[in-house]
Amino acid sequence: MVSVVQNVAIDCADAYELARFWAAVTGRPMEPGAAPGDRETQVELGEGGPVLYFNQVPEPKTVKNRVHLCLRPETSRDGEVERLLALGAVLVADRRNADGTGWAVLADPEGNEFCLLRSAAERA
Repeated sequence: MVSVVQNVAIDCADAYELARFWAAVTGRPMEPGAAPGDRETQVELGEGGPVLYFNQVPEPKTVKNRVHLCLRPETSRDGEVERLLALGAVLVADRRNADGTGWAVLADPEGNEFCLLRSAAERA
């Protein structure tokens, strides 16, 4: 027997708005019928795969995430950092190196950290 990952749950203050941000980041749709004011919603990452589930909670985020997402862009890492900053992300820590290795640590509009890795082409 095994367990299958159903979703990655993200507690937040505004489920709809944070899901909108992550839908733009991933280029994937929010669940059909999602609307402003919804206390929970999700972003569907792919056919049969896990979803990003956003659950509105009353308490704010107070410490560093113990679990976080690591994203690999289809284009360049640095170009994707700029795109995500324009969407509302914040650069938390720049771990990029002069030789092109490394990653960037960003936070979504509610402060949840995530990493942006090099693209597959940049790793080749």
